[in-house]
Amino acid sequence: MPLALLSLAVVAFGIGTTEFATMGLLPQIAEGIGVSVPRAGNVVSAYALGVVVGAPVLTGIGARISHKRLLLWLSGLFVAGNLASALAPDFGLLFAARFLAGLPHGALFGVGAVVASRLVAPDRAARAVSKMFLGLTIANIVGVPAGTALGQQLGWRYAYCAVAVIGLVALAALAAFVPHQPRSDQAGIRRELRAMGNRQVAVGLATAVVGFGGFFAVYSYLVPMLTHLTGLAESSTTWVLALYGAGMTLGTLVAGPLTDRALRPTLYGGLAVLGASLVVFYFTVHSTVLALVTLVFMGAMGALVTTPVQMLLMLKAKDAPTMAAASNHSAFNLANAGGAWLGGLAVSAGWGWASPALVGAALAAAGLGLALTGGLMDRGSGTSEVIASSGAGVPQGAAEEVTTAGETGRA
Repeated sequence: MPLALLSLAVVAFGIGTTEFATMGLLPQIAEGIGVSVPRAGNVVSAYALGVVVGAPVLTGIGARISHKRLLLWLSGLFVAGNLASALAPDFGLLFAARFLAGLPHGALFGVGAVVASRLVAPDRAARAVSKMFLGLTIANIVGVPAGTALGQQLGWRYAYCAVAVIGLVALAALAAFVPHQPRSDQAGIRRELRAMGNRQVAVGLATAVVGFGGFFAVYSYLVPMLTHLTGLAESSTTWVLALYGAGMTLGTLVAGPLTDRALRPTLYGGLAVLGASLVVFYFTVHSTVLALVTLVFMGAMGALVTTPVQMLLMLKAKDAPTMAAASNHSAFNLANAGGAWLGGLAVSAGWGWASPALVGAALAAAGLGLALTGGLMDRGSGTSEVIASSGAGVPQGAAEEVTTAGETGRA
């Protein structure tokens, strides 16, 4: 089990590295393919578009394929997309290659979350999923700075080659260590779509888009905020981003146990403290020490929200959780685009470089409102919030054997 979870974490590490390292290599990419930096930035959008499209489509196509085989196919597609990115001779083909590389992103996380939750006892499912997500947060500390440095020193194509190698290592580890998890006889695209039709799944996805949009409203403009307002040199921003990643790692470490114990309160608390820390950052951004301390809290709370949202979607789509789990990452990429857009509007309106923090706080508050709405809907229907009773972390048919009386109140 630890090696299987480590294999999934390596997949997440590769995904995090390829997604965020591109942002730091835009000048080199622009020069290498002969376009302007703003136009080169469209390859970031191409990757995000691939995530949004690929998560539901690929999980739907693979609805009857065993989880392990689907993970292997998706990892192979990830490797192919990054190799194609490294070899792309012009902007058009690079745009297509980044779209291809983004296609398996959400599906890998979604299928991986379901696999991880079923490797452990039901009351430890969230901890297993959070261990997979650790690969993503560690990528922000190690993978992204290393990939950026490699691309700056040797050329941006080498960064994508390195990510492809990580993908190959992950593919071999998945093949060696992840156990076979057969699908039920009823598995299929119709079953997945019916599960997606659950109102609580829609509310959960909306919570991810709006609430996590608050995180990205600031993250997207963090470097100019730190240089213009905090007074840090551009050369210092790399280690500051790594510090932000360290906060995300801390948040992920505590998210698993807290979510296993009390799913909704963890989600509520994460969104509330995220919003509060964004408001605080609006005032502390002018002080180096206070700004850095606030950044750690912001990173931790942003990561703390990820695991309960993921588990909530798997809980509400318990009969067929794969597409819902994968669509969560489509929602996160929509949050990335929406948060960055709204934060940019505030800056363009002349509200100052600190204004994205207040935009982010408003989005986090709106996300909390959606989460509370979902909780009230559950209270009215009398359903349990305990992951152990949901079937999200156990094979179908076994969930009914778990005793839920007395545990419902704990959530």
